[in-house]
Formats: sequence, C-alpha cells, structure tokens
Amino acid sequence: MSTSKLFESYKLGNITLSNRTAMAPLTRNRAVDGFVPNPLAVDYYSQRASAGLLITEASQISQQGQGYQDTPGIYTKEQVAGWKKVTDAVHAKGGHIFIQLWHVGRISHTSLQPNGGAPVSASAITAKTKTFVGGTFTDVSEPRALELAEIPALIDDYKRAAKNAVEAGFDGVEIHAANGYLLEQFARATTNKRTDAYGGSIENRAKLMLEVAGAITKEIGADKTGIRISPVTPANDAAIDPESQKLFDYITDGLSAEKLVYLHVVEGATGGPRDNAPFDYASLRKRFKGAYIANNGFDFALAEKQLAADAADLIAFGKPFISNPDLVERLKAGAPLNEADKATFYGGGAKGYTDYPALAAAK
Repeated sequence: MSTSKLFESYKLGNITLSNRTAMAPLTRNRAVDGFVPNPLAVDYYSQRASAGLLITEASQISQQGQGYQDTPGIYTKEQVAGWKKVTDAVHAKGGHIFIQLWHVGRISHTSLQPNGGAPVSASAITAKTKTFVGGTFTDVSEPRALELAEIPALIDDYKRAAKNAVEAGFDGVEIHAANGYLLEQFARATTNKRTDAYGGSIENRAKLMLEVAGAITKEIGADKTGIRISPVTPANDAAIDPESQKLFDYITDGLSAEKLVYLHVVEGATGGPRDNAPFDYASLRKRFKGAYIANNGFDFALAEKQLAADAADLIAFGKPFISNPDLVERLKAGAPLNEADKATFYGGGAKGYTDYPALAAAK
C-alpha cells in the first residue's frame, strides 16, 4: 500500500481534501431535457467521491455558452435542482465537488444558439474544428465578434452561474478559461483581433478573464473560486500565442491578486504531448499564491515525481477516472486500471458511464 504524498490530505481554502488527487472535468454529453444533469450523474459522481476534489464536466452559463449537444447548464432552476442531487450524493460520501463554468465562444453551432444566431467570440474568426450536434460531428458555425456593450451582461451570466452553483450545493466553481473556449479566445492574439479595450496589448486581451474572475470572487468568495488555463494547447484551433509565456505570467499575476483558491493548468497539448511547445510552468507555480493543480497525461509515477519536486499541490487525472471510479484506491494499491470504452465517452446511458467495476467487484 503506497504512502505517497498523493494520498495526503490537503487544505484547499476552507475545505480539507482527503487526498491530493482531482478528477478533471470530463464532458460526457448525457444531459436530459432542459440541459439538466442526467439522473445517472448522481451515481457517476458519487462513485468517484474518493477523489480529493471532483471537478464536474463543463456546464454552460447560458444558452449562448453552449457548444455541444446534451451538455448540462447551470442557469435555470431545473438545472440547479438536478445538480443539487449530485452534490448531496457526493457530500454524503465525504467528497468535495466544484462545477466548471463554461462559455464555448466560437466553438458552437447556430442550431444551439438563441434564435439560431451566430456564436460569439473575441473576433469573427471561424475555428477550423468540429462540434457534436444532431448525433454527429459537424463544422462549427461562423462567429460574430462580441460587442463591447454585451460584455457586462456576459460577466453577469458568469456571476449568476456561480451564485446558482452555491445554491446547488457545490463547494466552489472552476472558471473554464482553457482549451480554446471564449476566455482563451479573448486572451490569445491569434484569435483576438479587436481594436477596443479588450484587444491589442496583453493587458487588454487578459482583461475579460480577469474581470470574470474578479466578479465571481466578489459574488461567492475567492475561497470558492478556481480557474483552469491551458497556455500552449492547440485544442479547438487555438493557435498558440506568440508571447504565451509573457501572456500567462501576466494572467497568473492577476489571478493571484484576486486570491483565487486554485490555478488548474493543462500542461502541454490537451490530451496530447506535455512538451508540444516550450513553456515554463514553474513560473506560474511561483507567481500564483493559491493551490496549483497540474493536469495532462499523468500516471502515478509522474504524479509522485511532480509532488515530490513541489511542482504542484494537487494532480488532476482525466480519462483514468472515466473507467476507474475508485482510481484513488487503485493507485494506492498499485492495482491495474480498467480499460476505457472510447465508444461510450460521449452520449448514451449507463454503459461506459456508471457500470465500470470497482476493484473489489473486479476481484
């Protein structure tokens, strides 16, 4: 049985996590009518409550923020009620859970948007990528540039979603500012060609992300507010910013000033190589005063190495949690992991969602 630092408790803001593992956000496309969490999500998340911190699948802050079919929201009373069942079940097992707040920006399709309108982004640049609508992958729609006058309402949507999350019983929220979605579309010069107060300089391009972070911390408290960034991922046609180090050092300084409880960093290409582009993650670790959660391609050996080197406070595992509800126990015992059925990742019912066996059952 391992005595690794990975299994030590950790004080995150006002809560104490049972260990230093986090379940990374994992889109599963199983929401029911009204984009309410599937009743099966109660079992899905509670099965995984032995993770130190559960971070839910990305959940849109508004209809405009949706980019894929059957993803849950956190902007209606029905969605709040659906999530409350999940948080109650996780807390009953002694777990802690944050919800990831999502606005996809240009990674959407007109069929998902209010009145069939164009998705919004920093600039009217169509992403060369696909989304999942109507049961199939299809090209994303051409976006329009978000108007300056619309930005206060957008920030209000984030605040409302955060307030709803607390009402739903979440221990906190994670702002999704990674993987080529809206906040990152504003931050990167490759997707932001604006000439107003939100474009041009690094300070201007970082402005929306920092304003959202500041608004949410004021609404629900900094101790309940985390954020996820991905400085050099190419996900969703997000070409890497030519000054990525300078940009994300500046962003991290701003987030630290807001006293966010954690910084969750996708190190490298999301779901791909960790060394796809040069970047000094230690710089972010040093600049950020809260907890640093490292993510992307971790196994037990790499997690132990990073924690021992004080390169992170927590380690987020993604896909391994899909097929191993008891991942923490398996890692602790050095037990083999269940293989994941990729065909059931997105959409469907219990198969490949809540039917993976725990170690005791597998034995």
